[in-house]
Amino acid sequence: MSYKPSETPAGSWRLSRPRPSKRVSMDHVLLMVTMVLALIGLVMVFSASAVMAGSRFHDPGYFLKRQVVWLMVGLLLMQGMSRIDYVWWKRLAIPFLGVTVLLLVLVLVPSIGVAAKGGRRWLHAGPVLVQPAELAKLVLLMYVAAYLAKREDTITRFGRGLLPPMVVFGVVGGLVLLERDLGTVVVMGVTVMGLLFLGGARLSHLIWLGLAGLAVVTVLVLGSSFRLQRVMVFLAPWKDPTNAGFQITQSFLAFGHGGLFGVGLGEGRQKLFFLPEAHTDFVLALVGEELGLVGTASIILLFALFVVRGFHIAARARMPFGRYLGMGITLLIGVQALINASVVTGLVPTKGLTLPFVSYGGSSLVTCMTGVGILLSISRDRRNGLEELGRKGRRERR
Repeated sequence: MSYKPSETPAGSWRLSRPRPSKRVSMDHVLLMVTMVLALIGLVMVFSASAVMAGSRFHDPGYFLKRQVVWLMVGLLLMQGMSRIDYVWWKRLAIPFLGVTVLLLVLVLVPSIGVAAKGGRRWLHAGPVLVQPAELAKLVLLMYVAAYLAKREDTITRFGRGLLPPMVVFGVVGGLVLLERDLGTVVVMGVTVMGLLFLGGARLSHLIWLGLAGLAVVTVLVLGSSFRLQRVMVFLAPWKDPTNAGFQITQSFLAFGHGGLFGVGLGEGRQKLFFLPEAHTDFVLALVGEELGLVGTASIILLFALFVVRGFHIAARARMPFGRYLGMGITLLIGVQALINASVVTGLVPTKGLTLPFVSYGGSSLVTCMTGVGILLSISRDRRNGLEELGRKGRRERR
């Protein structure tokens, strides 16, 4: 006996995925928001780095040229990912995870990994440097999304449901910690915990895990002089404004100087060797100085719209894996943007985290654009997802 597509028994989707009856266009709002943020990033990277690049490399466009190249690579990957059925990433999640762990291990090998700025986080990929920890964020979400899609019914249990993905996170996060990159581990942890909560994990289990994680972070901070110094500066930034508190106080001055409408694009003063990392971690402070509160609020609203559209896409996914992966990618970009904005405004201690799409940084930009491509792939099937939900509801009413 054979079934027609409309006569498929309930629950058979777990064994074979129905071929979509209709492919629809990608989510143009999400695409537009991404492109606007990326273009703003190009402008602000050039504005923030031109003077410093001219002095150091005798080329004001040094960082802009590299950011443009990375953006082109990111756009190509985004376009490619948007046309690949996202179900493939469920099948490849574990192999990708294995490759990512291997890359993170290679970073720690002194003869292979590249050390800079107090950490060993980069690998040579030909003439450029790549940061495997950025890739680890996305691959970890693929694994957790695949796990939740397979173990939805047992995620409320601790040992058989919640513990396995937390062990995997512990391995990946531990390797990133060895690179002295606590900020990335915090982003990964918050994102994974949020995704597990949305996947149905018990809040009580997550609270206990969160408290355990907080205890680990406290030990890491107390056991590291530079991390402890960052916390002390966070508590009293003006106590040592010319030394330990220099970066955050200069960020405050940038926002204060900008006022409501800013001093004008390209007219900021803090980038003149005052604000460290003005084109990377603290690019939002330069936005506040040159474009004012209006410009800063506009970027925050763009990220808010990105999160809303991302969750909208995830909610309409036709497969559980697409739903979880879409929520995970949206959480990842939203959480990192929130933490970066909190750092430059002094709401949390300083961490080495970029502002997605806007800050200078090839690995971060390419990873974010790849994530957007996957979201766009999920959005292409949104109409079919509604049709599947409708058929499921009609079967249940019968």
